Amino acid sequence: MTDAAAALSDRLDALTSWNADWRGLRVVVMGLGVTGFAVADTLTELGASVLVAAPEVDDDRARILEVIGAGLLRHPLDSVPAEVVDFAPELIVASPGFHPDHPVLAWAAESSIAVWGDIELAWRVRDKVNTAEWILVTGTNGKTTTVQMAATFLAANGLRAAPCGNIGVPVLDAVRDPGGFDVLVVELSSYQLHHLPKAGPGALHPWASTVLNIADDHLDWHGSFEAYRDAKATVYENTKVACVFNRADDATRRMVEDAEVEEGARAIGFGLDVPGPSDFGVVEGILCDRAFLDDRHSAALELITLDELEPRGLTAPHVVANILAASALARSFGVPVGVIHDALGTFRLDAHRIETVAVSGGIRWVDDSKATNPHAAEASLRAFGTVVWIVGGLLKGVDADALVAAHAARLRAAIVIGVDRAALVAAFRRHAPELPLFEVVTDDTETVMPDAVALAAAVAEEGDTVLLAPAAASMDQFADYGDRGRRFHDAVGSMLGGEADGDSAPREPQPGA
Repeated sequence: MTDAAAALSDRLDALTSWNADWRGLRVVVMGLGVTGFAVADTLTELGASVLVAAPEVDDDRARILEVIGAGLLRHPLDSVPAEVVDFAPELIVASPGFHPDHPVLAWAAESSIAVWGDIELAWRVRDKVNTAEWILVTGTNGKTTTVQMAATFLAANGLRAAPCGNIGVPVLDAVRDPGGFDVLVVELSSYQLHHLPKAGPGALHPWASTVLNIADDHLDWHGSFEAYRDAKATVYENTKVACVFNRADDATRRMVEDAEVEEGARAIGFGLDVPGPSDFGVVEGILCDRAFLDDRHSAALELITLDELEPRGLTAPHVVANILAASALARSFGVPVGVIHDALGTFRLDAHRIETVAVSGGIRWVDDSKATNPHAAEASLRAFGTVVWIVGGLLKGVDADALVAAHAARLRAAIVIGVDRAALVAAFRRHAPELPLFEVVTDDTETVMPDAVALAAAVAEEGDTVLLAPAAASMDQFADYGDRGRRFHDAVGSMLGGEADGDSAPREPQPGA
C-alpha cells in the first residue's frame, strides 16, 4: 500500500462522527432515488465533494442537487463513465439497487476504492442530533409489518421511535431529524446488508436484531441462496442485548449461533408453538413472553389473545409470528406487556398486505399483492381454506415449483398472470393436472386485473377466498406491488358494482391452453 493509500484508509477509518472532518472528501454517489438523494444531501451538508451518477434522474431532485452544490452525471452506467474516473473518487456510496458485479463497483474493487452503502454512512454520522439506539429487522417476509409494530409499541411507551430504512424513510433522514430519536427501528433489505462490514469503524452495533425468516429470493441479485443468506445474517453481528430468531426457521437460529455478538447478548426465540424459557410463543390461544421476566422457567407473561386479535384482522399465522417478533424487540427495550396489548388495539396492517377487499356472496376477496415471493405467498395461502389463487408476475429467478406442489390441494382454481406464466403453468400441470387453470394473456396493464377478477368470480364458490398472492414481483406489468393491488381493488369493486351480494354476472372463463 502506498503512503497516499494508507493515509486515505486512515482518514476513512476516522470518519465515525458527524463532527469528523468530511471536508473535501471526493465521493461518487450511485443512484438518485430516495436513498441516493439522502446520501448526496448528507454528504454535501458535511462538506464533501459529491458527484451523483445516475441512469434515471428526477428533475426536481436534479434541481435541488444544483442548489446544494453536488455534481450530477446522467449516464446509463452500463460501463464506467470517464467523468467518474476523472473525478478520482476516494469513496463510492452505492444505492441498494446496484448489483455487486455492476461495472462501476467492479472498477472500484480493482482500483481499491472503498464502497459503502447508505446504512454504513448513516451509522457513522448517527450522532448529529443525539445517538439513538438501533433495532435491526430483516428477513424474506414480514419486515415492514414487524418494523411498524415494534415502532408502535416503543412509541406507545413514550419513546421517540422512528421506523425507517427499507420501509421508505431513509435512515439518513431519521439521523438528521432535528428532533432526534431514542431508537430507530431499521428495516434492512439484503441489498443494503450486502455492503455492511461486520467489523471495524463502519460496523453496526445494534441494541437488538432479528432475521424473521429466510427463503429463496433475489437470487438474480445475489447470485446464490448462500450469498443471500449470508447478507441477511449480518444483522446479528455485534448485537448488544437481544438476537431474536424464528424457532420454525432453523437457519435463523444458526445465524445467531454463528454471529459475533457483544458480551451479555441473549438469543430470544419466537414461534407459534409453546415457548420455552427465553422464548415468545402461543399457549392455548394466548401470545406469551417467557423471556423478559425473572421467573421465566416456570411462568409467562400474557401479551394478548388470538380472540382479541381476530376482529382486528391480525390472526393469520405469519402475522401472529410478526407480532411475537416485534414484541420481543420492544420488550428488550423495556416496553411493558400491557403497553403492547393496548397498542395492538389500534394497529392496522399496511394496504396490500393480506387485506380483505370485499366479502360478497360468501366469497372473500383478499389483496396480498405485497406477497412478492413464494415464501410470502405460502404464508398467505396457509391463512385460508379453499382458495382461487391469482398468481404470477416477475419471478426474479426463483422456482415456484415447491409452492405449487405444497398448496395444490387447497386450490379451487388458479389464474396465472405476468410474463413468467410458462414456468407456473408447467408447475401446475405437473402437480395439479386436474386443477382448473386459466391464463390472463393480455399485455395491457389496464385489462390484466379486470380479466383475472372476472375469471376468479366465475369459478369461486361460497366459502372460498379469491386471493391475490402473486409470489412474484410486479414490475413486468405494473408500476409496483401497490399499483397491482390498487388495480385488483378497482377490478373487484367494478365487478361487484358496489352490491353487497355481488350479483354481477362475470363472463364464462376459458381454460388456458
